[in-house]
Amino acid sequence: MTKITKAVITAAGRGTRFLPVVKGYPKELLPLLNKPNIQLLVEEAIGAGINQICIVHHHGNPSLKRYFTPDSELSAYLKKNNKTAFLSSLQAIWEKTKTLKFIPQPHRLPYGNASPALAAQSFIGSDSFVYMFGDDLAIETKPGSFLLKMIKTFQHTQSNIVAATQTVPWAEIDRYGSILFDKKEKNRIRSVFEKVPRQQAPSNYASWGRFVADAKIIENLKQQTVSHANELWWADTVNHWAKKGKVISVTSPKNLWMTTGDPLRWLKANIILALHHPEYKKNIKAFLKTL
Repeated sequence: MTKITKAVITAAGRGTRFLPVVKGYPKELLPLLNKPNIQLLVEEAIGAGINQICIVHHHGNPSLKRYFTPDSELSAYLKKNNKTAFLSSLQAIWEKTKTLKFIPQPHRLPYGNASPALAAQSFIGSDSFVYMFGDDLAIETKPGSFLLKMIKTFQHTQSNIVAATQTVPWAEIDRYGSILFDKKEKNRIRSVFEKVPRQQAPSNYASWGRFVADAKIIENLKQQTVSHANELWWADTVNHWAKKGKVISVTSPKNLWMTTGDPLRWLKANIILALHHPEYKKNIKAFLKTL
């Protein structure tokens, strides 16, 4: 079985829905409790056995790299004042990753959630890899558990792509990619209908931002043209391999996945994380009851 050790995290969007705050720093650094969104994805990847991580970010913004780079002055201060525990989660990332690479997405590439894969092709090489959308969050007691299940499914089924799916309310399916499953192989994806009206959606199973992919999809991606809104869509890549190869779905438990791509859903994610946090959950429950 092919061992999966690489992950590409997309963080190249403009984050316009979070303006004006993202004028100062990328939305991936918006906090979810005491950690930025992007750190939770890195921890998820590490939890699934990934030790080589590439973050594709918006060109000209060094903030993400600076966040993940050790700061000797800060470390010395924390050590002197017996506060090293405050940075322990970042210390764990530095110890557990073999590679933590940052690649600015070239201007020549179109906007879209598939372009970061092209930007990271030198990092990917000939290896199968995990592809993670920076806006999507997995709420887990043990980070990486579901992603590890996806990796094992990829290895077992020898698929071109394994995609994460989850049921959503029918009223929300037009926000996501609706899955058309094979009539006989119930977990095999035949097509993804991206952001279509409810009456055109084949199911209320939505595709969300976790994938395990064969490296050879990159060659096809190089030939792929832009589609909706003049963007390069990952869903088009999935649809190509659903027709020419094998794409398998792994359905996540209800409420495992949350998106953080707009202020309302980012706020909801903070509340859910607080309700799961051993230190905060009692107080946040009591506070919510007062509203």
